[in-house]
Amino acid sequence: MKFGLFIPQGWRFDLVGIDPARQWATMRDLAIRADKVSDWESLWVYDHFHTTPQPSDQATHEAWTLMSAFAASTERIRLGQMCTCMSYRNPAYLAKVAATVDHVSGGRVEMGIGAGWYEHEWRAYGYGFPEARDRLGMLREGVQIFQQAWTKGVSSLQGKYYQVDGAICQPLPIQQGRSGIPLWIAGGGEKVTLKIAAQYADYTNFAGDEETFRTKSDLLAEHCANLGRDFGEITRSANYNVFIGETQREIDDKVAWFADHLQKSLGEAAGAEHARRTSAQGLVGTPEQIAARLKTLEGLGMTYAITYFADAAYDRSSIDLFEQQVIPALR
Repeated sequence: MKFGLFIPQGWRFDLVGIDPARQWATMRDLAIRADKVSDWESLWVYDHFHTTPQPSDQATHEAWTLMSAFAASTERIRLGQMCTCMSYRNPAYLAKVAATVDHVSGGRVEMGIGAGWYEHEWRAYGYGFPEARDRLGMLREGVQIFQQAWTKGVSSLQGKYYQVDGAICQPLPIQQGRSGIPLWIAGGGEKVTLKIAAQYADYTNFAGDEETFRTKSDLLAEHCANLGRDFGEITRSANYNVFIGETQREIDDKVAWFADHLQKSLGEAAGAEHARRTSAQGLVGTPEQIAARLKTLEGLGMTYAITYFADAAYDRSSIDLFEQQVIPALR
């Protein structure tokens, strides 16, 4: 199993209390630390402009600016976003940005891409908020533009949503796989998103609980069969909020810290509820318990776990424990 690590960037209130002038250093130092630990395959950020679960004036750093900065600050680790919203940037422009970052990094970019969902953010930035079918249509057309740009060096498409005519992307990315830069199609929409993934994705990313993962995997396999695509070519991944401790008391203390941390920004009720939902959807337990659950998921075909530690910017003990005891058990 491969492991990725989310770097806090503010979107989840995970840089609150850190002087804005020190936030980049916090993110950079975590990235450099992960780069030096070979068990981490990749580092990740989110592509969002406003905090969640509600907008605030807390800092949220932009994903592709961070990609470029991490590319120049690290040497080994792969660099991803989970996931870039297709409609926030023109896809021909985004293909050019990603190709440039691929060169800065020496060929380490992973392109996570999705249709987008955060309505407040869309409207605040003047993007409107198209119906889901239109956002998914933009995703499909944008991925086609990516593939042309990264493999041929030029893209042309007269689509319903995007029109490009000889958009040059030179130099080509260093990586020259099936799509050029590896494509992660994120989301578990059963009729459209998973069909797009079956056609174009090198990786997928959808809900990581056992029941949902099994269901989505079966549907992805069905779409692959209908398209004549080898299902085994697609790596299936999932994201996990991790609350880990040597004892139940340590685990409870970390969940309680997270609730208290959120309450300072969201208020008592909203903070407690968001902490409850986040921990309920995560990997919560001792190293042995978490490793056992990951082994079960690995048996279902989840071979790439991308982990989020809510306390990463403040306390690295959770990451340390995961590195020391969980990853070796899945190695």
